[in-house]
Amino acid sequence: MAVPPPPPTPADDPGHEEPAPTGQGSHTRIMLSAVAILVLAAGLFGGHDESSSDASPPPAAPVSASALPPRQAAGQPAGRHLPRSRPVRLLIPKISVDAPFTDLAIGPSGRLEPPPAHDTNLVGWHAKGASPGETGTAIIAGHVDTATSAAVFVNLGELAKGDVFHVDRADGRRASFVVDSVETFDKGHFPSRRVYEDTATAQVRLITCAGDYDRSARDYTDNLVVFAHLL
Repeated sequence: MAVPPPPPTPADDPGHEEPAPTGQGSHTRIMLSAVAILVLAAGLFGGHDESSSDASPPPAAPVSASALPPRQAAGQPAGRHLPRSRPVRLLIPKISVDAPFTDLAIGPSGRLEPPPAHDTNLVGWHAKGASPGETGTAIIAGHVDTATSAAVFVNLGELAKGDVFHVDRADGRRASFVVDSVETFDKGHFPSRRVYEDTATAQVRLITCAGDYDRSARDYTDNLVVFAHLL
């Protein structure tokens, strides 16, 4: 799976993997390749590996690091928000998600490394972007599956407008978010600007893979994105 992230400097995108018999699979990462102001994003966190779980992960959705929109300019009005603080746990009651966070960074290949594929209950956040609750757009990504089983975001598509989820932070505060929409995008027509552009309010995007698993491309055809804002 591949996930596309924010900031003007190193932005990121998680990878994919190959599915198990259930249509879920191995691991990949998020690719960032600059194209004008925002590049189309493809893969997210999902994956399969038909050959073997230790095979090299296929390149994930192209997402531009330099293409990611800049953080909010100084002096720009901000809505309700919290100070910057590292997220430590994601709680989504409706789909029984209770998962710790790991930092996601851009690797030597220019791709945002996804959470370890062997850990099915782990989410990652774009550590160089906005933190959940901070003004701007925070990116949270997770696998839909691994080579052997379903993963943390397997039921992400069940969320709907009005649902609430929470992020526990290192500063001891809990940031609660309400879902604005849940949308699926073909990876070939991913609306990068809409998904990643920073806003004057504190928002979050939950991202994973969706659609059919294309075995020839070793990637899912779509990305599922949950748009939400701080309560």
